[in-house]
Amino acid sequence: MNYFLIQFGYSKLILILFLLGVFSFFLGKFIKHKSLYPFMPFRYDFRKRRNTYKRVLSLLEKTKAKVLIETGTSREGLKGAKSNGAATIVYGKWAKLNKAHLHSVDISDKSIRIAKQEVEKQNLSSNVTLHLNDSVEFLNKFEEKVDFLYLDSYDYTKDKAQQLLSQKHHLAEFIAIEDKLHKNTIILIDDCDLEGGGKGKLVIEYMKEKDWLIEMEAYQILLLHKKFSS
Repeated sequence: MNYFLIQFGYSKLILILFLLGVFSFFLGKFIKHKSLYPFMPFRYDFRKRRNTYKRVLSLLEKTKAKVLIETGTSREGLKGAKSNGAATIVYGKWAKLNKAHLHSVDISDKSIRIAKQEVEKQNLSSNVTLHLNDSVEFLNKFEEKVDFLYLDSYDYTKDKAQQLLSQKHHLAEFIAIEDKLHKNTIILIDDCDLEGGGKGKLVIEYMKEKDWLIEMEAYQILLLHKKFSS
């Protein structure tokens, strides 16, 4: 009898430990999950970009932004929230809700084609224009004042030569559109917390000399002009 009671006690202990393990696993997943709810459904995890996204969305609201530009179109829609940030959909949705317009430019025909499907799926076509073009060329010809600039083109890899090319490209993008920026323009640069300084290394050095200040520094870097006011 005592043997069965002891075995029953062990079984209960093992079950409790198992349930605690399961609970801890899902608690850890929940803590790591970084959503933009209620702006975006809770299931989408923006992880390392969530905090900078939230700050940008707040600033867009305060400044009543109308003209938004993204270089490097998101290729996977919201499925890529964790991996690439799904910025085309995130800022496209904000544009729709606030009667603004997002221009997203990419040199890849495939990226534009896939992004077009996602934009249509999310009913954002009236507020998002996708441009198949070299981003520097596009920015040089852009004629409107820009309220939000998101730099995320030219893939950044572990190859040192590729890193430098990416950094130089992002600097060229900023210089191309610089005369269309104003004191309340919000600037976000992706993929900065990477080996070699990330995409933003050269452009941020240049911007600091032009009175732009770092507002948030994480995986992404958010910059505002020193005369920014909202």
